[in-house]
Amino acid sequence: MKLSNRVQEVPFSATRVLGPYAEEAKKKGKKVYHLNIGAPDTNVPQEFFDAISSIKMRSLPYAPSKGIDSLRQGISKYYKDKNVDIDEDEIVITNGASEAILYAIISITDLGDNILTSNPFYTNYLTAFRELGITPNVFETSVTNGYKLPPYEEIVKNIDENTKGILLSNPSNPTGVVYTKEEVELIAKIAVEYDLFIMADEVYREFVFDDLEFYSFGEVEGIKDRLIILDSVSKRFGACGARIGSISTKNKDLVKEFLKLAASRLAVSTVDQIGAAALYEVNDKYFQEINAEYDLRRNTIIEELNKIEGIEVYKPQGAFYVMPKLPVEDAEDFAKWMLTDFDVDGETVMVAPGGGFFYGKDYKNYIRLAYVINVEDLKKAINILKMGLEEYIRIKSK
Repeated sequence: MKLSNRVQEVPFSATRVLGPYAEEAKKKGKKVYHLNIGAPDTNVPQEFFDAISSIKMRSLPYAPSKGIDSLRQGISKYYKDKNVDIDEDEIVITNGASEAILYAIISITDLGDNILTSNPFYTNYLTAFRELGITPNVFETSVTNGYKLPPYEEIVKNIDENTKGILLSNPSNPTGVVYTKEEVELIAKIAVEYDLFIMADEVYREFVFDDLEFYSFGEVEGIKDRLIILDSVSKRFGACGARIGSISTKNKDLVKEFLKLAASRLAVSTVDQIGAAALYEVNDKYFQEINAEYDLRRNTIIEELNKIEGIEVYKPQGAFYVMPKLPVEDAEDFAKWMLTDFDVDGETVMVAPGGGFFYGKDYKNYIRLAYVINVEDLKKAINILKMGLEEYIRIKSK
């Protein structure tokens, strides 16, 4: 029997595509440093676990499809404290930001439509596009200037009559770029001019370095009805396993459609929502401490990467990713080789091949690194990467 073309066109996530090779390496007794996936090792605030431990229910009913009140109220207060005017009835809780992305795209596109985004972009955006039968239109950004937005003309030339929205991650996964107020307002101007929705993926908004001010699309005047904010507790609080996200908009027609989609999957985990609601009561000191740790890791990984000959790298401004260019023809082959054929005293490194974060061109010599392990392990991992790269280049040059 034939499977659908649609499902066969869905790519494996670039962050997990080499997973079987990592598992095989571990079975052989190797230690694998995971820089391939943004799974924070930082502690989830104790409030999450305390809230779950205090549950007294004897049965476990479905939560409301829109999400429990306390969680939506907590998210609304969080936004308003950040100068983003979102009310609780404008928020729908989702199974992670991944479901929020699907809801947003389903609600604004039909088959044959496209979404404008940056190149590179979060690998699972392409998964969503393929699942829903639409295509990305991309504007190019470059490692040479830290993946900042290109000029207006370079962005709008990729808009056509089938473009329905702009999807951007800020701070960016996979590059770590943080868009300035001027860049955010440029995208807003384009959206108004071309009558497009804006899907603002702001899950990393707490992780901004160098005393930069994060400027949310939610602070821009004149785009409220076309703005959709995608969010999650996974990165902000390190609670990836809770699978709690949200989708928010002031557009009442969109909210109605989000609720329709939410009802079709019944509900998000009641238990995890109770825990997540408690997270939004956490003191800001938590973010200050976590941000300081990621800043230290960022400085460490950039310092170590700069010791590698031939690599092209920059200093990311936010999130916890960096996307360097390697002096190899095929970074995925190199990444696989690191797991199958190379180790230093029984230790090796797993990275995410960069090609899966790009669309439409051959970008096979990039990798994405997530600095989500402690500083000492990070130093070891990048040193192993350096030694592996030197050996791989030596072998390939024969």
